[in-house]
Amino acid sequence: MDQIIDIATDGRHLSRDRGFMKVSEGHQEIGRIPLDQIAGVIVHAHGTTWSSSLLVELGERGAPVVLCAANHAPKSVLLPLDGHHLQGARMRAQWQAKAPLIKQAWKQVVSAKLRMQAAALAAIGAAHAPVSAMIHKVTSGDGTNIEAQAARYYWPLMMGADFRRDASSHDENALLNYGYTVLRAATARAVVAAGLHPTIGLFHANRGNAFALADDLMEPFRPLVDLSVRNIVSARGGDVDTEAKQALARLIATDLPFGDEITPVSLALMKLATSLGKSFETGKLALRLPEPPAPLVLAGLGK
Repeated sequence: MDQIIDIATDGRHLSRDRGFMKVSEGHQEIGRIPLDQIAGVIVHAHGTTWSSSLLVELGERGAPVVLCAANHAPKSVLLPLDGHHLQGARMRAQWQAKAPLIKQAWKQVVSAKLRMQAAALAAIGAAHAPVSAMIHKVTSGDGTNIEAQAARYYWPLMMGADFRRDASSHDENALLNYGYTVLRAATARAVVAAGLHPTIGLFHANRGNAFALADDLMEPFRPLVDLSVRNIVSARGGDVDTEAKQALARLIATDLPFGDEITPVSLALMKLATSLGKSFETGKLALRLPEPPAPLVLAGLGK
């Protein structure tokens, strides 16, 4: 099973040891994790050190190493140079993709996000019909910005009337930052594994954003984080403690309906990124997007 590893205690040393990532403090081993099970490593702690051989092993497996600020927002990500045996052709096709295909892809991503938002609202007993109705209004490239209109309706119901999304805040926003960091790491891994370049996005295009495509493709999965954070805050408050981080890290193992099968989030991201890569190559859009899980699954997130 894929795992997101969180390093939150100061002074830990990370190294490779016979197929494992070993975590040490001084000369004492604290724990070890099979390298093949690591989907990403998130580092918050001061004084963390690591061996170059470990970073090479993680790179060979496509597992990103994410360095976070005090508010748990990612500030740096280490990703491998090699991702897929057809990487050169995929990236060339990605760069040369026509605007209509890119806009249609973004329309489908936004529609999938709204479906997940509507399902999340339904799971908490909130009125979800307005968001569901907006899905049919999403146009190519979301030119009328239905995504933002849905967000204005969605957030007060999901997190409370006084909530404001502020990535620099240390309240429940910090929990959202952490959950999105987990999701972003898993998505970045999927993007690279599919032979795509994470900088070339469908919609996100900030010149300083090296992971624009990862930010695009994670959008349909964000409501899973939102609902988890709501449940965590309701049960235990807004502290980004070990229990909360473990609950958010488990999100990538959440099963989602995916066509005629059930797929964990980590694999669903892989399938989405791969389908986008193939769409770039063929010039015909055939995205594989997730469907919302059952209400009971949604209601149990973060618990």
